[in-house]
Amino acid sequence: MSAALDHTALIKSLPPETKAALTARSDAAGLRHLALYLAALAACTAGLALQIPFWPLLMVPQGILLVFLFTLSHECTHQTPFRSKWLNEAAGHFCAIAIALPFVWFRYFHLAHHKYTNDPQRDPELEHGGRPGTFGQWLTYLSGWGYWRAMAATLWRNAFGTINAPYLPERRHAHVQLEARALLVLYAAALLSLLASPLVLWLWIVPLLIGQPFLRAYLLAEHGLCPPVANMLENSRTTFTNRVVRFLAWNMPYHAEHHAFPNVPFHRLPAFHTFTRAHLKSTSDGYGEFTADYLRQLSR
Repeated sequence: MSAALDHTALIKSLPPETKAALTARSDAAGLRHLALYLAALAACTAGLALQIPFWPLLMVPQGILLVFLFTLSHECTHQTPFRSKWLNEAAGHFCAIAIALPFVWFRYFHLAHHKYTNDPQRDPELEHGGRPGTFGQWLTYLSGWGYWRAMAATLWRNAFGTINAPYLPERRHAHVQLEARALLVLYAAALLSLLASPLVLWLWIVPLLIGQPFLRAYLLAEHGLCPPVANMLENSRTTFTNRVVRFLAWNMPYHAEHHAFPNVPFHRLPAFHTFTRAHLKSTSDGYGEFTADYLRQLSR
């Protein structure tokens, strides 16, 4: 049995034609996935708007579909869901409105995360103290409170304060400021619309709050319990899960693969997994298994 390779050696070992096939982007594949995703979201939205029998129950799938737009936004920062740049940009900005994640700002935040993955001093995902270390912190994390608080602060700072994030180039500050101000105007208008109708509350705000714990549990598995090392096949986790979760997350449960070779688009990650599976260091058989392992770690 051959020795396990780190991500750098693995990528170097791939023939040029294999790399070309793995990194081929496709508008058709991206639009097909997006169409199915938006169809599911539209069905839930229609059921809520029409208040069909047991309509409040639809706020759970509605919320999950809304919050998991994070994974599409994440992919768009890499310009990989679609071949056409404008489609990636349009999808990223659409997600920004839906989940209060400013796309221009997030692109640079996320690329810094890739550069310094799991580095407690330099990974921006860990800049506020890292992942939950107690059961109480874990529950707070799952609630999404930290996310909403951080995004509100980021939007306000980007719109009206001093932009001093080390990962944001100064040439992009004006764009980041414009983006934040536009989002705040849209959110103010959405809140004012509640004076006329509660529709925004039931179709968007409450489902977002309900869906957030599902996204937080998913995101914690990406790097939680992984060591702060340079090897992307070790500092990132691949979680083996079902088709529904892979669909919701645009195949990002193949997260070690994504970090090892970010240019691989979502629809080619299963193929890339055939090359990485013998070299993966951090894996879980489902999110239930990861969560149980995480809670056992907290209990120690």
